[in-house]
Amino acid sequence: MTSPINITTVQPPMNEKVPSSKYNEEELKKLKKACSDFESIFTYQLLKTMRKTIPENKTGMNNYGKDTYTMMMDQKLAENISAKGDGLGLKKVLYEQLTRTNNQAISKEVKNKLK
Repeated sequence: MTSPINITTVQPPMNEKVPSSKYNEEELKKLKKACSDFESIFTYQLLKTMRKTIPENKTGMNNYGKDTYTMMMDQKLAENISAKGDGLGLKKVLYEQLTRTNNQAISKEVKNKLK
């Protein structure tokens, strides 16, 4: 008889404070907020695009304000999705990419070419 295999995922610990000489604590807070806002805007665009795939109901009745209401509802829903936990995960990835310190030495030739 075979024994069950326990599979666990291993994730590195997420440090809130990233050791970086190029950002101070206030800038890191602003960067985290900007990443969260970007994820919220991205989520809103996703919802807006998905809503366009739903066929409109052609009953002849005009629903005044329906478009405005759904726009506001999608914006709030996107903000809530982004604010809960890790959201879609985009803000975490952006934050890590923007605060990553590059410990590898770049040769002088490469630095001169980048200027």
